[in-house]
Amino acid sequence: MLRWVRQQLGFDPPHQSDTRTIYIANRFPQRGHYVPQKFADNRIISSKYTVWNFVPKNLFEQFRRVANFYFLIIFLVQLMIDTPTSPITSGLPLFFVITVTAIKQGYEDWLRHKADNEVNGAPVYVVRSGGLVKTRSKNIRVGDIVRVAKDETFPVDLVLLSSDRVDGSCHVTTASLDGETNLKTHVAVPETAVLQSVANLDKLVAVIECQQPEADLYRFVGRITISQQTEEIVRPLGPESLLLRGARLKNTKEIFGVAVYTGMETKMALNYKSKSQKRSAVEKSMNSFLIIYLIILLFEAILSTILKYAWQAEEKWDEPWYNEKTEHERNSSKILRFISDFLAFLVLYNFIIPISLYVTVEMQKFLGSFFIGWDLDLYHEETNQRAQVNTSDLNEELGQVEYVFTDKTGTLTENEMQFRECSINGRKYQEVNGKLTPEGFSEDSPDGNIHSLMKEEELFLKAVCLCHTVQINADQTDGADGPWHANGIASPLEYYASSPDEKALVEAASRVGVVFTGTTGDSMEVKSLGKPERYKLLHVLEFDPNRRRMSVIVESPSGEKLLFTKGAESSILPRSKSGEIDKTRIHVDEFALKGLRTLCIAYRRFTPEEYQEIGKRLHEARTALQQREERLADVFNFIERDLELLGATGVEDKLQDKVQETIEALRLAGIKVWVLTGDKHETAVSVSLSCGHFHRTMNILELVQHKSDSTCAEQLRQLAKRIKEDHVIQHGLVVDGTSLSLALREHEKLFMEVCKNCSAVLCCRMAPLQKAKVVRLLKTSPEKPITLAIGDGANDVSMIQEAHVGIGIMGKEGRQAVRNSDYAIARFKFLSKLLFVHGHFYYIRIATVVQYFFYKNVCFITPQFLYQFFCLFSQQTLYDSVYLTLYNICFTSLPVLIYSLFEQHVHPHVLQSKPVLYRDISKNAHLGFKPFLYWTILGFFHAFVFFYGSYLLMGEDTSLLGNGQLTEAGSGINCLDSMCCFSDGETACTSVRRMLERLMGRCSPTRVNRCGISLNSLCCRRFSYKLEPDEPAAIDV
Repeated sequence: MLRWVRQQLGFDPPHQSDTRTIYIANRFPQRGHYVPQKFADNRIISSKYTVWNFVPKNLFEQFRRVANFYFLIIFLVQLMIDTPTSPITSGLPLFFVITVTAIKQGYEDWLRHKADNEVNGAPVYVVRSGGLVKTRSKNIRVGDIVRVAKDETFPVDLVLLSSDRVDGSCHVTTASLDGETNLKTHVAVPETAVLQSVANLDKLVAVIECQQPEADLYRFVGRITISQQTEEIVRPLGPESLLLRGARLKNTKEIFGVAVYTGMETKMALNYKSKSQKRSAVEKSMNSFLIIYLIILLFEAILSTILKYAWQAEEKWDEPWYNEKTEHERNSSKILRFISDFLAFLVLYNFIIPISLYVTVEMQKFLGSFFIGWDLDLYHEETNQRAQVNTSDLNEELGQVEYVFTDKTGTLTENEMQFRECSINGRKYQEVNGKLTPEGFSEDSPDGNIHSLMKEEELFLKAVCLCHTVQINADQTDGADGPWHANGIASPLEYYASSPDEKALVEAASRVGVVFTGTTGDSMEVKSLGKPERYKLLHVLEFDPNRRRMSVIVESPSGEKLLFTKGAESSILPRSKSGEIDKTRIHVDEFALKGLRTLCIAYRRFTPEEYQEIGKRLHEARTALQQREERLADVFNFIERDLELLGATGVEDKLQDKVQETIEALRLAGIKVWVLTGDKHETAVSVSLSCGHFHRTMNILELVQHKSDSTCAEQLRQLAKRIKEDHVIQHGLVVDGTSLSLALREHEKLFMEVCKNCSAVLCCRMAPLQKAKVVRLLKTSPEKPITLAIGDGANDVSMIQEAHVGIGIMGKEGRQAVRNSDYAIARFKFLSKLLFVHGHFYYIRIATVVQYFFYKNVCFITPQFLYQFFCLFSQQTLYDSVYLTLYNICFTSLPVLIYSLFEQHVHPHVLQSKPVLYRDISKNAHLGFKPFLYWTILGFFHAFVFFYGSYLLMGEDTSLLGNGQLTEAGSGINCLDSMCCFSDGETACTSVRRMLERLMGRCSPTRVNRCGISLNSLCCRRFSYKLEPDEPAAIDV
């Protein structure tokens, strides 16, 4: 318990080292003094509160808001001192707001508790004491061996020990983690893969050393030491051995794995931590207005207090007969009395601060966000996807966007790749009717040229079929005849791939005669020209963004060791020493000008000595626990050199529907569009021209291929000069990743000046962090424009989180972008309605609500301030306590809430068809200082009209009796205020005095002579006054 408390306070972190040691089946060493490491249990906790801490924690969070804390102070002041209004007037609205918010948050947390209990109580099977034991998920401990069956989700992060397959492999889908629906293959180390029974696993003696938990889904560094008789075998463990919690087992009967990360230390739980809170411009304006109104409140309270003491400086007003001071009050300190009176006035005027503003705005945002999901115009029928709202706090920000940063692939394009062209050994080819046809060669034969592939062409296609991570539907590879039919005719295969490029290339190769037919154990099977071939897969050099390439090392049927590599031309061509390098480079540029995505393919043959050296280096790097990534990168660079270039591929990615119209609409709305992509320069420019981001008449400026600060700075100065000289025409800027790094290093201001003077900006060859850096650079510029980032892949997450508003596209690159976004839509074209219609409506509605709340509170409380001039600043309230209480929380909140949900000042079709209307609300136009001043002055004006209008309507000769009837001057009482006037030495009847005090409170003694009746008539038993038709002729007093 003490250790837990120390961990919560941060004095005793649970992980003292960079690695953790896990004894499989919790078989701890018997010799020596061993203290087991402490690990988290397997409970998932997504809730914020418990039964014990809900009240204090929720109250603390709510009173962090300025308005709530302010009203709490006012309520406490009303309890401590004698104030003109009841504590209920402040306490009840505060209680209402706090209670409503607490109920909402409590209900949401109860749902989270309910979901947690379902997950934590799920049944699982664990190997203990030589058998399978059924237990609950929350009872799994680190080191337990867990069995998972087909189509079940993994309850913890497991290191795969064995499966029902001989090679110890299994297939999983991580759709719930990253949205990728393709099947991923995971493999066990050979020494544990053979342990397929519970009895054998129970005898396993092994230790796993791995890194401490981290959020990266694709990174795992560890090693397993297996004790077999007298020797110890060490094997590396990587991401291919780790089965993540939340993933699902597919096409595999069952697997056994050892738990390494449990509960809140699993990668899934670490990835579900809340993002940093984004605040909208409207919320910031609200806080500014609140401070201004607090200043007005303090001014009114101080002025009233000063005027009270100035009025009471005259002795006759210091202590009137109806309000005599007590002895304690006479002897109390003047400073304390001044403070007490100031606080009393503060309480009297406190309703100028709208306590219900926050709760009304929250309800408006929460309820209003449903309209986005319900909008059928944002529904994509083909994929059955509707718009999704992940946060409702930024609805009105959709109406304030000034810059849009968009990814290209999958956002502007479909991310559905189609093979178009390739270059093999310096010659261009196209696919025509399932045939690989050289450029300029027309083949009309229906038989095609499948059997006439040359050696270079066949090797190129084999490289395409072997260098990938494509999977085949297992149902197609489990038949009796294996992956192909006995007659040699290929069955139609269904490929799964995390990269659409890879899938398109493998499918294209299969159409022209070289078919990838699947993997069996550590072998990859290819059918070349109808002849099956089996290649042994020795090593996979995984793709990473820094290398921009991937490789496989295979053993051919003849026993030759081959390396096949594919990647961006910038990472392949410099490493090639032979092949048609110059011709291929020209072809790659031509493909890029057509808007095709390009990849270069190369290979290398190893001698037995070279392969032995490579295997040794790879094993050392992969078993290292420290700096494994750096060591692997060095080894990969050592292997991927002296390549022989085979050729290049060109794959087309079609533009999404109505992309050009959407970009043009954004431009008409005054929104600047920046495209940030990882594609090469020529491809990105071609797509920008085709989608309308760049116009054909636009002057394209380039800042590319700079290697030094000096050349980059000089080019920036020349660009700035050109823009000033040709200020009449529009300019577009193209920047690549390396030049951008140089520009941002020391020439940030000059770079931003050039960018802001360009109508469109295209950044190519961008790393994910560079995308976020560009967004941050513009977001923090002196103008502080509102930014929006939109993308569909994991490489766009940092950009989406950095922008004011992040939008994820439900594309084919997983769901990382959608998970980390504020809003998610199925297609880029939906962005126009999201901004021009929903953003416009949300902003107009919320701006009106905020201004109205301040306006109506000025109207409400200013008459209270004016009334003090007529009651000698005696802190008398003008309103009944019930009215004070219900005014904010009911009478004026509900009508404007309905308005804020359904108001459409312009028809949605007009807003979408005329994007220029979006400019009318840009730069927070409706919540600037001028509109705020207008609403405030309007509020004061109406307050004066209400107060003095009522005062003049009544007049001095017309008074309102306690029963609501009017008494007019005439044959009866000339003026009712004369009834409270008394001559020196005389006393009126007690009953009359009570009536008069109730009616008027007090009058000026100087008006005694104006009385139209004698004092005797006041004290008599009967007197007459002007009657209503249905009243008696006399009244007893």
